[in-house]
Parts: sequence; structure tokens; C-alpha cells
Amino acid sequence: MHGIGKNLYEITKTIQYYILTIMSLFKVPTPKNEPVLSYAKGTKEREVLAECLKNMRSREEHIYMNIGGEAIKGKNKIRMFCPHDHKHTLGYFYEGDADHVHKAMEASLRAREQWSKLEWEQRASIFLKAADLAATTYRYKLNASTMLAQSKNVYQAEIDAACEFIDFLRFNVAFMREIYETQPESSQGVWNRMDYRALEGFVFAITPFNFSSIAGNLAVAPALMGNTVIWKPAYQQVYSAKIIMDILTEAGLPKGVINLLLVDGPIAGDIIFKNPHFAGVHFTGSTSVFQQIWKSISNNIHTYKSYPRIVGETGGKDFIVAHNSADIKALATAIIRGAFEYQGQKCSAASRAYIPDTIWEELKNILIKEVQSLTIGGPENFYNFINAVIDAKAFQKITGYIEKAKKSPEVTIITGGNYDDTDGYFIEPTILLTTDYKYSTMCEEIFGPVITIYVYKAQEFHSILEVVNNTSPYGLTGAIFSQDRYAIAMATDKLKDAAGNLYINDKPTGAVVGQQPFGGGRYSGTNDKAGSLFNLLRWVQPRTIKENFIPPQDYKYPFQL
Repeated sequence: MHGIGKNLYEITKTIQYYILTIMSLFKVPTPKNEPVLSYAKGTKEREVLAECLKNMRSREEHIYMNIGGEAIKGKNKIRMFCPHDHKHTLGYFYEGDADHVHKAMEASLRAREQWSKLEWEQRASIFLKAADLAATTYRYKLNASTMLAQSKNVYQAEIDAACEFIDFLRFNVAFMREIYETQPESSQGVWNRMDYRALEGFVFAITPFNFSSIAGNLAVAPALMGNTVIWKPAYQQVYSAKIIMDILTEAGLPKGVINLLLVDGPIAGDIIFKNPHFAGVHFTGSTSVFQQIWKSISNNIHTYKSYPRIVGETGGKDFIVAHNSADIKALATAIIRGAFEYQGQKCSAASRAYIPDTIWEELKNILIKEVQSLTIGGPENFYNFINAVIDAKAFQKITGYIEKAKKSPEVTIITGGNYDDTDGYFIEPTILLTTDYKYSTMCEEIFGPVITIYVYKAQEFHSILEVVNNTSPYGLTGAIFSQDRYAIAMATDKLKDAAGNLYINDKPTGAVVGQQPFGGGRYSGTNDKAGSLFNLLRWVQPRTIKENFIPPQDYKYPFQL
């Protein structure tokens, strides 16, 4: 009997080996980060993009919803404009209503069974093709739509709309395969295996205006794992969302797998969060909205077929803390890029900095000179570093903080502080200096081109780390600048809860897919790390399967004999 059991054990291992070998035959292309094109003067890409911008700006685009693979026109016509030239009309999209929400849910549920059963390599093929289309045929349309409707300069658009979206698609396929290959051990006479099922229902993706790539990934990541998705993009990002849907359709995404829904958020949420088939939400946006979503889900928890997955990234009050050994020029560059790229409209943007008094005067002089050299204007002019903030509401919020600072005895404006919305929503990159480390702009998320600096006594580095850790309710990104390894080690330890992405001698922005998985805790979200397999694991329902080749024939155990 012992010999038979041993032989069965060897057979089991052999079966497992061959199954894994067969599975490993489906190797996916090794993902590499998409090269960032320079768009330098005289390059071909600069010429092609300039022509694409001209063409897209010169015509009015009309954008419909995509529900069940069909273009559906809502009744409410909403104008799309350039934030840097708000009198210019880019086109219109057609907002839907409650009926369209129901249609999107029905389309998702119809598509679910066939899509969730499709072999993983077939799903992978669609998104790998989408990556190649985004890298070639659609690259300039993605960039141009993001530049025009979201007011991003050419470099910010390239690293976002093109490169990061392409990276999400390619790396997620590799992460998916890695997940599926993760299998349990088996004992003698038993074969254990893990089945990674799609969630039971549909996923609701609610996406932000500031990153086209994030918007696309929030819809695509659950779909890659076999789920069907209802995608509600921010209205300011509808133009590039339409391009992304075009890419996915051309890549062969079946009808109803991702449904583009252009409906007011509260209307959509009120219906979706009451549906028993709601299986999860993939969200990036404000903390207040995410908390309201969580409350809505909690209030309806008894109606769902299973507990929904709640994945969210919700902003930050991101810091730079410098030690007196910091490289001052590198620190200045990190402050300028970290605070002012894309007008500070990044969840990871540096918006508070703590500088020792020993280096402040030198740093201040560099900052004033460099910030005042930043060019401001529309992104169609490739020389402009600063463009417009997204809309009138953002403009009013950000300038409100600046006006309050001008009147405060605790604040000095080091540079900037001016703004103009005559033609576009332009705000000068602004550096505030405060004597109060609890001043509002040190604590509250502004989401604009404003950074506040607090100067501390260099010998109080340990104490200032406590201030950095406890000032903000957020915990997304942060940066430490020092040439002293003991200071770096101390700060890394003291700030372990203050940032999900911590940077040493670098700006706190610019996470790269596959290199720096992105996400934070506290009020910054659920820290499920976009750009890694951790996020994809949230969109599967693992099932353990145990098969016993020779099941027991008698209930008695040896101790009973």
C-alpha cells in the first residue's frame, strides 16, 4: 500500500508539472516601460503631434455613451472646452440619465458569463493589442486630447496618456499570469489547485480628470481579470476617455465588457449601489466622495450577493522634508517639479515642505529665480511649462487659498500669487512661506500650483519629523532630502505611516508602473497599489480545489484501532 501511495504521489506531481508546463507555454511578452518620446525641436514626433493638435482643435467632436457596444446619445448636450482657452469649444458629449444606468448594468450582466469564461490568454491578447495600438496608431490622439481638454503640456501628456497607459496594459497582463501561476502545494494522493474567478456581478469604475492613464486602468484592470465594468469618467476627461474606448474596441474587446457611462455621479451611484449584482468599485477622486461611496455601500450591504470590493485612491497632502545635509540644487528642482508640474493637479504633488534654516536663504534665491523663469500658457506651445487649471471651480478654490494667504500675518508670498481667468484658468506657480506649521495650506489639500514652506531650526530635525507625520490626515507620497544616511534612516522610520510612496532624494511624483507601485493609506485610500499584482488580486475571487485520488473507505483513524 505504501508503494502504491508513493507511486500516486509521483503521478500527482507529474500531472502538476505537465499542467504548469503547458500553462507556461503561454508566455506573455516581457513588459518593458514604454520609452518616453522627447518631442524636442526638429523631431518627427513633435511635427506629427503639432499637426494632430491642429486637426483636433479645428473640429467639434461629438461623444456618445458606449453601452453594450452601441453608441447611445443622451439628451443633455454638454460642451467640452480647453481650460487654457475656455471660450474655444472642442465639441460636445451627450449626458445620459437613470435609464442609461439600468441599461449599462443589464449590458454588463449579459456580457459577464461569456467574458468571465474566456481563457486568460484570449483576454490578454486583447489588452496587449490595445497597448500596441496606443503606442502607435492612437498615440498622438491620446496625447492631443489630453493636452487640449485637460491642459497638460506635451511631456506631462506623453508620460501619462501614452506611456503610463501602455505600461498598465502590458504589465497587468504579466501580473495576471503571475497570479494564475501561484498554486498551492499538494500532499500524497491529493491534488490542490487554485482557481481565480471573476467577481460575481459587475464593477463600477469612477475615474478622475487628471490622468488619462489612471482613468483607463481603473476600467481595464478589473476587465482583464474577467469582470465586466461600468466606467464613469470625470466629465473633464471625456475626450480622452472616448479615445481609450476607441482603442479597446479596435483591439477586439467584446460588447458590454466595458460600458462607458456619461451620467451624473450621484444619479449613477444611487442606482448602482442598490443593485444586488454590484461587486466592487474602482475609484480615484476626492476623499469626501469616496467616503460617501463607502457609506452608500454600507447602507446597502444587506442587498448584495457578496461583499463588494472597495478600492480607492483619494488624494494627498504630500511633503518634502529636507535635512541640513541636502543637496540644495536637487532639492530646488524637486520642489519645482514636484509642486508645479501639471499645475499641482496630481494626488502626489508636493504641497508642503520643511526646510532647515541653515540652507533656506540659498534655496530661496534659487527657487525665486527658477520659478519666475517658468513659462505659462497653452500646451499647444510646446515651450510652456505651466498650463491652466482644469475649470472655474478649481480656479476659484485655489485662488481662494492665495487670497487668504495674502491677508494672513503668518504668511509671506515668496513668488507668484497672481492669476487670471480672462481667457484661460491660469494661476502663477506660487510659493508661500509660513511661520505656523499648522497653517491651513500646510494641512489641507489644494490641488493646484501652490506649495507652502515652513522653515525649522536645523537641530530640530527629529522634532520636525513628528510634525510632518502628524500634520496631515493623508498618507500618499513624501520625499526626504539628505546626504546623511543616519538622517535618511531616521526619517524613513519616523514617516513609515505618512506615505505609501516614499522618495529619497527625488520628487514625490512620477511613480512608474512596475517600478513604484502606487497608493497610500490614511485618508489617501485603500493602498491597493496600482501598477502591481496587488491591485489585480482585488478583482478575483480565489477558489481552492482539492481532489483526493484515493478517498478514505473507513471513518476510523489509526488511534481508534
